[in-house]
Amino acid sequence: MPIRILLVVFLCAIQSLAGVTVKPFSFRNETIKAGTKRAMLLPVVAGKDSTVIPVTVFHGAKQGPVVGIIAGVHGYEYPPIIAAQQFAQSLDPAQLSGTVILVHLANVPGFLGHRTDVNPLDNKNLNRVFPGKVDGTITERMAWVLSNDIIARCNFVVDVHAGDAPEDLRPYSGYYNYFDTPELSEKGRQMAVALGFPYVVQFGNEPTLKEAAIYCSREAIKRGIPAVDIECGRLGQVEAENVALIKQALHNLLVHLRIEEGTLSRSQPYLIARRTSINSAHTGFFYPLVKAGEFIYKGRKLGFVTDLFGNHLSEVISPVDGVVLYMSATPPIGKGDELFSIGQLPLITKS
Repeated sequence: MPIRILLVVFLCAIQSLAGVTVKPFSFRNETIKAGTKRAMLLPVVAGKDSTVIPVTVFHGAKQGPVVGIIAGVHGYEYPPIIAAQQFAQSLDPAQLSGTVILVHLANVPGFLGHRTDVNPLDNKNLNRVFPGKVDGTITERMAWVLSNDIIARCNFVVDVHAGDAPEDLRPYSGYYNYFDTPELSEKGRQMAVALGFPYVVQFGNEPTLKEAAIYCSREAIKRGIPAVDIECGRLGQVEAENVALIKQALHNLLVHLRIEEGTLSRSQPYLIARRTSINSAHTGFFYPLVKAGEFIYKGRKLGFVTDLFGNHLSEVISPVDGVVLYMSATPPIGKGDELFSIGQLPLITKS
């Protein structure tokens, strides 16, 4: 008798689980049914200026978290934008446990205008104005839409970047570490490690975050949402290997968050807790002698700067031991422009 009762209880439990339905996902007055996707253009208007933000929402057939993937905050960073397009083609909402809000291209005017950092409609850098303003310029309103219609809807966020036209860059992931939010920081660290890059860079490393978000992924942190950055791609080039790395990293993240099924390889990335920037003391021509990804030592000559006639002005010497995360790799340079970002080796530990 007890065995029969247990069997009935078990069968009832199975039927109950099978009958669980996932509610539709409401987004910008659109209703997306479970196991389906919806592509849409989000309009942004400021006076005479207007643009759109292309977004696809993938609402999984099973319950799970909401993750936001944002590409193209800078319109000249092409590998993330191409990777987002291709990644969207590979996602099957019927196989997802959760919801993916994919921003294909956050900065359409910058992309179409071939601008490396700014939106040509108002000459503002989208990644310097978060959380934006509901009544601001076009770039500020774009940030407002991204902050309130995308980031605010998410449980996790990933912001995907690359090296633009003048930047040679070594692929890495990054997350924010603030001492008064250890749980939030730890979730970010786990996400950054799961992406699968050889280097994980800590941003912040301060007691608390008091100032405005400014940056896209830091807006998520301000809202208490775990977030990571991807930096993959260089010199504004669409290189197939970097596009593939980004797509694999995004897949890894969805597996880590149990939105997609799969197995993660247990990598052991280096954690870079401190970076050093080297800025140019002059305006003129920059001649680099190293490449992104190279290990360098304190005192090594990294390049030199000449004036507009080719006369030698100064040498660029590394002040630390480390690895070149990214660098200026083209001749034009202005006084105060960043030449190198070096991840310091003495503070690198296995994560």
